[in-house]
Amino acid sequence: MAKPDKVDAVNEIAQRFDTATAALVTEYRGLSMAKLTELRRALGQGATYRVAKNTLVKRAAEQQGIEGLDDLFIGPTAITFIEGEPVDAAKALREFGKDNDALVIKGGYMDGRALSVAEVERIADLDSREVTLGKLAGAMQAKMSQAASLFAAPATKAARLAAALEEKKGSESGS
Repeated sequence: MAKPDKVDAVNEIAQRFDTATAALVTEYRGLSMAKLTELRRALGQGATYRVAKNTLVKRAAEQQGIEGLDDLFIGPTAITFIEGEPVDAAKALREFGKDNDALVIKGGYMDGRALSVAEVERIADLDSREVTLGKLAGAMQAKMSQAASLFAAPATKAARLAAALEEKKGSESGS
């Protein structure tokens, strides 16, 4: 018979899997509580870093129909549950891992499939949503400006031609 506290823990983890847009699995062996707190702050508000027992996480993943993560749940495991865009959290984990060798990214889960370490790294290499939208807005503004000058060019040419003709008429009548 399952203990109520373990059932509650499995249900909480399963609920987090259900509401998260992505989950990144890490090994934290050797990190102090102070370093874990620092990591949680670095992840920001859209991410929750949860240390959990492997058996409980496996049960929660199975309960949610998530497959392909069993190989990741070996050793001391923590999961970053991300609500929203995963780019910032992946960057934060990678940067924290550069400064702290004890944090190792094992993989993750997003869009209904398991992610390898390389795929998590590629997510971390992406620009954030805000940066991408800014680049898009800049590109659209440049194209609009280019279109405006293109549409104004014939009118400008016509005005120059009319001024040149008038100048020519004035010079012919003056001579």
